[in-house]
Amino acid sequence: MQLSRKAWNNVLIFSMLLMIFFFNGLHKKLNSVPEQPSIQTVLPVQSFILALSFPEQKIERIGTAWRSLPLIENPTSNDWSANQENIVKLINDWQSAELSVSDVSPAKLTQPITVATLWLAGEQLPWLYQLYSAPQGYYLLDKSTQRVFLIDANKAQQLFVNFEFLPSESN
Repeated sequence: MQLSRKAWNNVLIFSMLLMIFFFNGLHKKLNSVPEQPSIQTVLPVQSFILALSFPEQKIERIGTAWRSLPLIENPTSNDWSANQENIVKLINDWQSAELSVSDVSPAKLTQPITVATLWLAGEQLPWLYQLYSAPQGYYLLDKSTQRVFLIDANKAQQLFVNFEFLPSESN
């Protein structure tokens, strides 16, 4: 093949570009992650909770400490007390919660058992999480993203500390 030096340079340049595109595409194809991982974090990554509200009480950050305010006069009693240590554990449980995503449609969920409202730093609107009864435990609906999580009774009790879970509700 009789090509000039300039033509050979062009051939080399285009062949290198083709190899780069090929290997770049192959690299992305080999290292691709599934679109919906089965386990996801409940809250956005690096989120910072400013306040957390349940039907019976509200917990809010005051400086570096936390304050708990009852929202109803005679709350139902349970074993959880709103001291600093328990509140910090509750906030950490919410921030580190990872649950498996369910394929249940949010439209099929009827009546929530309880609700948690979280105010996050940098967000204008609060994040609303509703807990529903499920055959194998509970469903947790993230109203902001319309994701439905599967959650067992122990994890639900950790996140919704003011709610008394009855054995008949897990049916």
